[in-house]
Amino acid sequence: MGSSSFLWNCTKKFVTAAVITVTVSDRFATVVPVRGGSMSPTLNPRTGSLKEDVFDDYVFVEKFCLLGYEFSNGDVVVFRSPTNHKETHIKRIAALPGEWYGTHHNNDVIRIPLGHCWVEGDNSASSIDSKSFGPIPLALIRGRVTHVVWPPQRIGAVKSTPPQRLSSVSE
Repeated sequence: MGSSSFLWNCTKKFVTAAVITVTVSDRFATVVPVRGGSMSPTLNPRTGSLKEDVFDDYVFVEKFCLLGYEFSNGDVVVFRSPTNHKETHIKRIAALPGEWYGTHHNNDVIRIPLGHCWVEGDNSASSIDSKSFGPIPLALIRGRVTHVVWPPQRIGAVKSTPPQRLSSVSE
């Protein structure tokens, strides 16, 4: 009798903790791994040192920015791929809705449609981004990266700085 009561109490606590964790992760904040080098040197910098190259960065992603789609040029965001909903990408916002943006890969100037933004990786040589699939809908954004939380030697804030090599002009 005592062991079934103990199991029931443990089960209730586990289910409660799981529901709270899923709610916080879905609505407020989460931690995600960064794969690949498209955001290097900001995320996953490769220094050649085996000690630092062993771990991928893990980043803290806040989701309060999604309430009013409040983003700025230079924000690093996590978004669903516009070509494959199962993939997520981490890139930097280079242009916001209504802005004119000069693309350097084909020397074209485009106006970013309302409800969309232009994203690019910091390491353009190995980045699949808006140069490949065009402006992305703001609705695909899952949150804004604010901090690196792992590995310990890289813990710190992620700066929200617009890419300097790119030009964007507001109307």
